[in-house]
Amino acid sequence: MKTVIVANGTLSEPDGLLPRIQQADMVIAADGGAVHLHHMGIIPGIIIGDLDSIPTQILLFYKEKQVKILKHPVRKDQTDMELCMAYAIDHGCTDLLIMGATSTRLDHTLANIFLLRRLADQGIPTTILDAYNDIHVVVSGLTLMGRPGDLLSVIPVSDHVKGLTLEGLEYPLTDQTLCMGSTMGISNVFTQDEAKISLKSGAVLVIKPKEE
Repeated sequence: MKTVIVANGTLSEPDGLLPRIQQADMVIAADGGAVHLHHMGIIPGIIIGDLDSIPTQILLFYKEKQVKILKHPVRKDQTDMELCMAYAIDHGCTDLLIMGATSTRLDHTLANIFLLRRLADQGIPTTILDAYNDIHVVVSGLTLMGRPGDLLSVIPVSDHVKGLTLEGLEYPLTDQTLCMGSTMGISNVFTQDEAKISLKSGAVLVIKPKEE
């Protein structure tokens, strides 16, 4: 099941995102993400969060549309994004796209990125998409499409990454071991239309920056 979560962070170029939301089997609004969806004319399947970022009129609009709402207390141990991810997993998500998960709040941005590890461990392909980057966490393998000259960075996010192999890039690697803190994988370059990342153990953050 293709699922989209829209959060309350920065959401640029909403017109370009609209087709991808419309193609989803399930659309989840993470609290104030409902505001972004309202501006795009999208009715989510569910709104999840403490509802502290949704204006009353928009909340009433969705209630009138009989949208399911799962309200959580403001004082809680999980962020709205984590609650949305858990809901997606519990309801059969097999492919997840997350929008509005990055912002000037670096703490929330990093927390959202590192939440991708949970999905990766369960074999659920997940992408955080923003105006500047496509972001993934990989624990086994990933194939990305691009064009020659596109940038790609691979950053260790576990103490050790073993058996790292990179193909289709200007600086390939074969069965390499990297430690967290290494910058070896920064600013690699596509040499063809497809890049392959695989590893035997550990986890890497894979970021494909978009052209300015």
